Amino acid sequence: MNIKESFLNLSLKKKWTFTTALVISISYAAICIVIYFALHTWLYNNEQNNALRTVDDLSAFFQSQDGSITLREFQENTGLMKSIIHQNQTVRIFNMDGYEVLRINDKSKAADIRLSYEELLNTSITNQTINGKNVIVVSRIVEIGLFQGYMQLVHPLDSFESMMQYMLTAMLIAGIGALLLAALISSYLSKLLMKPLEALRDSMVSVKEKGFDEPIQFNYHADDEIGDLLKIYLSMMDELQQSFTKQQQFVSDASHELRTPIQAIEGHLSLIKRWGKEDPNILEESLTTSIIEVQRMKKMIEELLDLARREKRDEYAHANVEKVLNSVRDELQVINKDAEIVIQYFGETKQALITENALAQIIRNIIENGIRYNMNKPVIEVKVNYLSENIFITIKDNGIGIKQENIGKIFDRFYRVDDSRENTGGGTGLGLSITKMLAEKYNVEIDVTSKIKEGTIFTLRFPM
Repeated sequence: MNIKESFLNLSLKKKWTFTTALVISISYAAICIVIYFALHTWLYNNEQNNALRTVDDLSAFFQSQDGSITLREFQENTGLMKSIIHQNQTVRIFNMDGYEVLRINDKSKAADIRLSYEELLNTSITNQTINGKNVIVVSRIVEIGLFQGYMQLVHPLDSFESMMQYMLTAMLIAGIGALLLAALISSYLSKLLMKPLEALRDSMVSVKEKGFDEPIQFNYHADDEIGDLLKIYLSMMDELQQSFTKQQQFVSDASHELRTPIQAIEGHLSLIKRWGKEDPNILEESLTTSIIEVQRMKKMIEELLDLARREKRDEYAHANVEKVLNSVRDELQVINKDAEIVIQYFGETKQALITENALAQIIRNIIENGIRYNMNKPVIEVKVNYLSENIFITIKDNGIGIKQENIGKIFDRFYRVDDSRENTGGGTGLGLSITKMLAEKYNVEIDVTSKIKEGTIFTLRFPM
């Protein structure tokens, strides 16, 4: 396994710590290298300038004597010149044949270099190694009275090298300290930043193992990328939970409600098998009942599927109210020939912000209930009021009515108000659940008022 694969297999926390420490180390090393070489150049130039300044001072001293002092007198009295040069510097004066005639501060050996007269005249500055030590050697022509020779100054670099060694050691120690500090800080930050991600991971594992039994909560509320990620996750989990709940409810509802028609069909088929072959009346009755139950079961399955679907709202949907109402009226009156459905329109015609199919389902379910749960001749009055900001549709029936305490329950799945309604037959108990689902989807407000034995009024408000 190569380095790249090993790095990729590390945990995110270790990757964060390692990467942060590495970046800080490289940045610190680069800065130290720049500072080291810049300081090295500056200090070395300063050492050269010090050596050259000493040579200039000695040259100026010799010239100031203006020939009034001889070389022998310089040899006998070097105290003044010692005050000009530094204690660690060594100055030698040679004749033009290279013979030493004067020495000041015997700190190091003479540098063995050969220079031309032109080089000496222009002052030569070279780097040499004497007795294993690095030095700067400055050579220049000098005149003392009638004597002409050249001066050699040996300037050791001990203090310079000690300073650079100290700087290098300090940088290495500071670098190790910075690396450890960076590792600690990055480890702490990675732990702090990884905490919400670890909570997210634990939440996913919990959902995988236990489903949605336990609530999903996070203590991270910062408005950053991680906070956005957690918000998106919670939103997705909420949608998944709703879908999961709907699937479970669909299976439960279907298994519960389909049991009765299946048992009825099974019973009639058994009856046909026993006696229906010889008795045409039993055969006809059993087949008719079985067909009715199959049709009821088919409608129930379609309505359950409508409730289980989570289709998105069409933002650009619009419906011609009159067209939809007339179509639903014609459809229901074919099935229910005794029913009377009256529709009235008030105001200037406008489009409702809903699909025509959804509007038809809402109107159809409400009118069907008014017809189905009715002890009289069904009379349904529909009034449409077009206003400036809303469309109001009022549907009034003359059915058996609903008790006041039961009005809030009529939109629950498979709910029937009482035995009298249940025995009226025909319904699946899902129509108004679908109506409520579609109304919430398209922001349609529904208000219900009812009186026992007088009828029920549904008022629908469609926003413009």
